[in-house]
Formats: sequence, structure tokens, C-alpha cells
Amino acid sequence: MNLDEPRYARFALVREMLDTVGVARGFDPDQTAEVAEEIKAAGRLMLTGEGSSRIFPAKNAIRKTQTWGLNLGIATEGSRQAAQYDLANFSVFLASNSGRTKEVVLLAKKLAAEGNPRRYALTANEGTLLAQEVTKTWVLKCGWEQACAATKSVVEQSLFYQSLIGHVAGHNMRQSLAGLDKKIAQVLAMPIDNKVIECACEAPTIYFAGYNDGVAEELTLKTNEITRKKSDYLEGSYAVHGIEEVMDGKDVVFVVDPIEGEIEKFQEVLIKGVGLTVVAIADRQTPFPTIRVPAAGELTPYLYLCAGWNLLVEIGLRMKIDLDKPQRARKVGNEYLAG
Repeated sequence: MNLDEPRYARFALVREMLDTVGVARGFDPDQTAEVAEEIKAAGRLMLTGEGSSRIFPAKNAIRKTQTWGLNLGIATEGSRQAAQYDLANFSVFLASNSGRTKEVVLLAKKLAAEGNPRRYALTANEGTLLAQEVTKTWVLKCGWEQACAATKSVVEQSLFYQSLIGHVAGHNMRQSLAGLDKKIAQVLAMPIDNKVIECACEAPTIYFAGYNDGVAEELTLKTNEITRKKSDYLEGSYAVHGIEEVMDGKDVVFVVDPIEGEIEKFQEVLIKGVGLTVVAIADRQTPFPTIRVPAAGELTPYLYLCAGWNLLVEIGLRMKIDLDKPQRARKVGNEYLAG
């Protein structure tokens, strides 16, 4: 995709995806250094929010925390479920771009009433209802998005949480960030094989499989919002543990960063057994048709996400869909109305 072509440039969704280049270039990982000390002292962290404000940002941070072996109790839940937990000893980050998401605001109010001093907000707006209920708020630099589907905000939220975890771990994220903007630009502009696009357009259901780090799950949500097609997220090897019984030979499975030990099983069950198409999104060539991205170390998942966006835009355009205006989905899914 590129803004020199009117078929792309007319959509706010595309413009905001491409804005992600600037988000990565201008991100300041030092902004979380001070609060990271508070998180480290508490030893427990809950990352909550709804939809895209939670899926990739929180789960990417959790995967990093576990991979690095940090002595930090970290979890994520939707705000309604998190409200049922005893969070008295937790630091809690509440993410809502609008700052008006009902579930999130109500949880913040509950934590305030209980006297939890470690409640923090991450929003894309100043002076929100959520900000009134927390002890500190960070406002995203990317600004408010016009398209219904969140994109650049997802990346900035994820970078924010990863920088936070990085400070707890003593990692220098600034080194990892070097060159990420150029790689994002490359991935968003790269051509997608026409056969892959056609296959996805004709599929009754588009599946995404892969690690439980939010990438495949977020792309599943974006498939619904951008292409209006049915989609499902298959964590890990779930794709070959029963769901094949109801899969259709015209379906397509996009496997994000395939685990080497699972590739043979995917070939046996999905390609030979069901007869469907499997496509990989990876930083290396795989036995499947592969949408290949450059490697970016611990930040490579951001490139997988951007490759998925590129793919979904092409599918949506091929299907002549208005990428900015879903018929039912709303920008603020459940808004809190004060009073």
C-alpha cells in the first residue's frame, strides 16, 4: 500500500497504518522508566482494556516477561473479569484510547474506591473520564484515529508496555528500536501474492494460528473489521487438535511465525487432510507459501502484525469494501456516559 495511489490514499485506515512508521520512529522508551520502578516494587501487574487496546499490547508484554524469566507476576483480562479479582497488591494499567470505555472506567472507579494507589491509564485523548479515576495518565502521541479499526494506536500501546517491561528487565529497548520504522515502511508497502489474496477472498473462514502473543488474535479481529469475513484465532497447535473436523477445503489458515516442530502436523492435518491452504507470515522461508518480513529481533512481532494489515487491506480492496466504515462495529464499543 502507498499514499501515491488514490485507491489507498482515500482511506483513513490506510493512512493510519502508514502513520505507524512515524510512531515507531518517534517512540521514547524512557517515558516508562519511572513507573517501571513502581511496577518492579509491587511485583504484580495487571494489563486490562477491551479489544485491540488489550490483545496485542498486553499479550506481547506477557510473552516477553515470561521469555526473559522476569520475577514479575503479570496477567491480562478484560475489565469486567479483572474487576472480580483482588487487585489490592497489583499495579494496574487500564488502556482505552477514548478514555470513555465503560468497562474500563468502571474498573478504575472500583480500584479508586478500594484505595489502590497504583492505577494508571493509557489513552489517546486528554482530559478523559478515565483520567479522572487514576493516579497517572499517559496520552499516546499517535493521536485519535478516524478509522473504526485501531492500528497505529495498537503499535504505540504495545511499544509502551514493552518499554515498561524492558525497564523492569534492564533491557535497552532503544537499540532494538533502531531501524524499526524503516522495516515497518517496507512491510506495509511490499506486494502480496495475488494467489494468496484471491484464496482469502474466496475462503468461507479465514483462520490465524500462532503464538499466544496477541499478533494472530489481533489479526483475527482486524479480519472481521476490515474484510467483513468470518475469522477465528487458533492458538498454538489448536488448528490440528479437533477444529479440522469442521474446516472447509476453501478455508485458509495464516500461521504467524510457525513453530518448526508443528509444521509437519499442519501439513498432514490441514493440507493433506482438510485440503485447505496454509500460508505463513514469517521472517524466514517456510514450507508454506510465505509472506516474508525482515527480522527485527525482539520487535519482529510488530512486523508480523503490519504484514497482516497489508494483507487485509488488499483483501478488503479486492472485495470492494469501505475500509473505514463497518456496518455495525463502533469506534467506542461500549461508552461510559457520566451521570
